[in-house]
Amino acid sequence: MKNPQSKVLQATLIIATIFGTSSCKDNTPADTKEVAEEKNEQKFDTINTENNAQFLVEVAEINREVMSFGQLAQQKGSTRHVKELGKMMEEEHTQLLVDLTALAKTKSISLPTSQTESSQEAYRELNEKSGNDFGKEYSGRMVMGHKKAISLFEKASTDSTDPEIKAWASATLPTLRKHLDQSILCQKQCEKI
Repeated sequence: MKNPQSKVLQATLIIATIFGTSSCKDNTPADTKEVAEEKNEQKFDTINTENNAQFLVEVAEINREVMSFGQLAQQKGSTRHVKELGKMMEEEHTQLLVDLTALAKTKSISLPTSQTESSQEAYRELNEKSGNDFGKEYSGRMVMGHKKAISLFEKASTDSTDPEIKAWASATLPTLRKHLDQSILCQKQCEKI
């Protein structure tokens, strides 16, 4: 018959081991962009295919951010032009994300399923603004973001090795240019106030 203290000590060690092992795990949810990139790296073995996947992942991230900012602009915008820009951005980038998701599916490319950490942080920063300061910040972000997106799409429309991705990037450019024009107009209107 074993000593009762020995059983208690043994049970305590087992519990401590279980607790210690589980507390070492990082319980932070993974950034879905990183998860998508890792899945794509495992699937594709050529740099060209990886570049195509990276383009689609970045575009998904852009669309999700613009959609969330658009929703926020509709809620917090203090002027008609800010609210209208937000509505257009949300609606049209939602459709772009639908089209992108369908394209990625045909290419077996994984996309982020939610906003990235950096996008969430940008949302929090924007959400802290109010009134015309919000409108200026929002329209400024839309101008900068669409300039970046246009550059990314122009590169893909000429450099992509996948004809379908190249065609989609080319076909999307006019929409992005229209968004940039509308964002600049909104920014100018906010500066007048």
